[in-house]
Amino acid sequence: MFRLLTAGVTAGVTAGVTVGVTVGITAGAVAAAPVQQPVVDWLGRNAAPGVTRAMIGQATVVGLGESAHLTHEEATLKFRTVRFLVEEMGFRSIAWEEDWTAGVMVDDYVLTGRGDLDALMGELSTTWRTREVRDVLAWLRAYNAAHDDKVRFVGVEYYATRALAYDAVSSHVAKAAPHLLGRLQRHLKPLRPRHESTRANLEWYMGVRDKRPYLRHARAVHRLVERLPASPEQRLALHHARQILSWYEGFSLADNTAYRDARAAENLRWWQRRTGDKVAYWAASAHTADAPGLRVVLGDQALTFDSAGSHLRRWYGDRYRSIGFQFDHGTLNAGGGCASAPAQVPRPDPGFADRVFGDTGLDEYAVDLRAPAPEAVRDRLRAPAKVRAYAAYVPAQAQGSYMTGGSLAQWFDVIVHRQVITPCAAL
Repeated sequence: MFRLLTAGVTAGVTAGVTVGVTVGITAGAVAAAPVQQPVVDWLGRNAAPGVTRAMIGQATVVGLGESAHLTHEEATLKFRTVRFLVEEMGFRSIAWEEDWTAGVMVDDYVLTGRGDLDALMGELSTTWRTREVRDVLAWLRAYNAAHDDKVRFVGVEYYATRALAYDAVSSHVAKAAPHLLGRLQRHLKPLRPRHESTRANLEWYMGVRDKRPYLRHARAVHRLVERLPASPEQRLALHHARQILSWYEGFSLADNTAYRDARAAENLRWWQRRTGDKVAYWAASAHTADAPGLRVVLGDQALTFDSAGSHLRRWYGDRYRSIGFQFDHGTLNAGGGCASAPAQVPRPDPGFADRVFGDTGLDEYAVDLRAPAPEAVRDRLRAPAKVRAYAAYVPAQAQGSYMTGGSLAQWFDVIVHRQVITPCAAL
């Protein structure tokens, strides 16, 4: 979902899915514009059945970004890629475009099996409440039940911070510095969620005209925990405090997109350093792409920000891989949510850089954009581009929702293309 591209896509398949990214290549009959023919030919020669070891290389973090939320096929391909990264490449954490506190609950489930998965699905952001995502979480739990080397789950967002973050801060201070508990509670009490519903709590805060007192309290909580003796427990409590502060700061801003992506990247890096794991990052392409100065146009709304992927590339360099999942045409639920009516999604207009991938006529394939290519192809990949980016699909904006401000070669190391897509499955 990109909430101003905020939370979620899907992921998943049935239990019988094959290991790794195994996608078919079948010829179609889509004609390519002559100016694109060198690129079409190059794509055809370099198309692979799926993501390979060479495409991942020595990456520590791999971004898995999709062009649209709530598609069955892009979600399926991402799930297969996750399985490949876990089973073949040793990745042991799945970072998700989901709230940190929701991620804590999911992590406990996939590690221990405690709780009810269907109830847990209701705690996720609405975009993730799909059969495909449920399949991902069920697979993670099954994998962990059969292996000693567990796979973890982490939410890298702050946008639905729950009471458990406040409880974790209080619990640590009570143990580590009980003499400071009274001071902590004076700051924490005004901040605690007023509603069990995260949506209702956000609506309350957005209605507060003077947010400065809440920001002062949130910063005081963070400073208090920050000054406690360092330990693994203190660093975890500080991370909880950081999410509380981010929630109050982020939603005090008129446009929080740049703030949000910066925090998501920091949260992912914090987790990677804490665990030492190789991390797969599941989110929208507008977040995972290496895109400083990204411009996202959603109909009549335009947002400009540095993507989380641009921060990750700056920190990790070549150890960050950006994989973009995209499609040519098909059907999507109009307005968001698996229960909404399906609507046709046309091919991208000729001015879109992602159109050429459909011009190959191949059903599904992966291609490494870093592979050797003729200069005409390199020029096309490096040229200023726009590609489709749907948060909630609006048929009237089929050609009016996109990301721009960079090139294909900058944004993505690898493209996984699906020719035809269908909507996600409702729970």
